[in-house]
Amino acid sequence: MTPPAITVETPHGPAEVHLDEADAPRGLLVLGHGAGGGVEAPDLLGARSAAREAGLAVARVLQPYRVAGRKAPAPAAQLDVAWAAVVAHLGERLPGVPQVHGGRSSGARVACRGAPTLDPVAVLALAFPLLAPARKDGTRPDRGPEIDAVRVPVLAVSGANDRFGIPADTATREVVVLAGDHSLRARGPVAAAVGPWLERVLARAAV
Repeated sequence: MTPPAITVETPHGPAEVHLDEADAPRGLLVLGHGAGGGVEAPDLLGARSAAREAGLAVARVLQPYRVAGRKAPAPAAQLDVAWAAVVAHLGERLPGVPQVHGGRSSGARVACRGAPTLDPVAVLALAFPLLAPARKDGTRPDRGPEIDAVRVPVLAVSGANDRFGIPADTATREVVVLAGDHSLRARGPVAAAVGPWLERVLARAAV
């Protein structure tokens, strides 16, 4: 039976947290959703499955604008503030538990932007949209600086045909490319990529 969502008040309205708890959790994976989507996206569920198998608690966060029934995303600053409020609440609920932050698409961007101040031990970026949709003049702003600013270990999982681009490997970033596109519907392969990475980053965090 799925537990009821937890309501967390933020400066921009209530967020909903779908929390899978664990006995003596090794960590907490906090996941955000895509711009017009929700917490049931296949890649989020794949990451959730891998994390639960590894003994983590998992929190899937529905941003206030989606709780309010809106499809169009809130401005980035509002998303970031709401995310920080939820992370703080979860830190109080599970004190001392190392957190891994992440999400898909817009949620991955939020997790990356928050990482320098919210102190996760790692970041999971599913379908990170490296390039913005084309503007009227045909240009596509580069969102690479958001993921490049993360200094903790990052796993970026993308579809081979993602129209928004695929991040590159770096010294602290692993990149896994799966069959598919930006929707990243390969739930099983996502879980297979995320599980071993979580084991590695948690082992490193425990040292």
